Amino acid sequence: MFKRAAAALAAGAMAVVLSACSSGGAANDGASGGGSDKITIGFAQVGAESGWRTANTKSVQDAAKKAGVTLKFSDAQQKQENQIKAIRSFIQQKVDIIAFSPVVESGWDTVLKEAKAAKIPVILTDRSVDSQDESLYVSFLGSDFVEEGKKAGDWLVKEYAGKSDPVNIVQLEGTTGSAPANDRKSGFADVIKGDPKFKVLASQTGDFTRAKGKEVMQAFLKSQPKIDVLYAHNDDMALGAIQAIEEAGKQPGKDIKIISIDGVKDAFTAMSQGKINVVVECNPLLGDQLMELAKKVKKGESVERRIKTEESVFTQDQAAAALPTRQY
Repeated sequence: MFKRAAAALAAGAMAVVLSACSSGGAANDGASGGGSDKITIGFAQVGAESGWRTANTKSVQDAAKKAGVTLKFSDAQQKQENQIKAIRSFIQQKVDIIAFSPVVESGWDTVLKEAKAAKIPVILTDRSVDSQDESLYVSFLGSDFVEEGKKAGDWLVKEYAGKSDPVNIVQLEGTTGSAPANDRKSGFADVIKGDPKFKVLASQTGDFTRAKGKEVMQAFLKSQPKIDVLYAHNDDMALGAIQAIEEAGKQPGKDIKIISIDGVKDAFTAMSQGKINVVVECNPLLGDQLMELAKKVKKGESVERRIKTEESVFTQDQAAAALPTRQY
């Protein structure tokens, strides 16, 4: 009798250890809840292409632990085929909710129909899809990328108000085909198109990475004799571009004004140094909202189809004061 009891205790202790030791990887579990409220979420992340994305991943993982949610996490390394494989794996594992931030907007209908057939609700986070069938997902939680582009354009229009000389702009776009790249470009273009002095001389993808941002900016500097403004779709590309501008013997923020989007701590540091002129915030800390949303969906409660995050615009004179409070 004693031996059987000891064996049972040892098995229980081993289960606790195994549960506590699960950690990051291609498809790993976070903390798990208990009882009838237990929820398992399969989360297919874009990758780790930027400081913003790293903060977004940490927010989701930390929120899952705090909420007692089992999180099966997959890093797609910025490849759509990897996200599709992860979603199919989540379907096979019969998770309660699938959440993902789509690498690109198109090409999701087939796998989302598979999730629907399996009766697994899908929540889009950060980025949306262009599917005409809105029944394939229950809600989209994230920023309004078109509005972010408009905010960037609004700052530029005000900055050059009353001036008639041409303003030569180069644009570092995000990943080709992605929602933020498409929308930030169109929002910006909608605002500046009313004034002919604003001229976009060149626009090319920097794939949301610092290294590519630097590489493309180097090419812009060689091909364009006069650049007045750089509009970067995210901070990492802007930070890479700053390196290229300085190596070319120019002063970022003065010789070339820089508009960026995201609001990561490194960008605020650059703003406080006068190297970036304005940053349009895009909040990556979506974890708590995602967990609350998932719990409502699991319970069968009605949820909003579109949930937007609140965000601000920061200029150089605000950067130093805001820098100590930045969480990412």
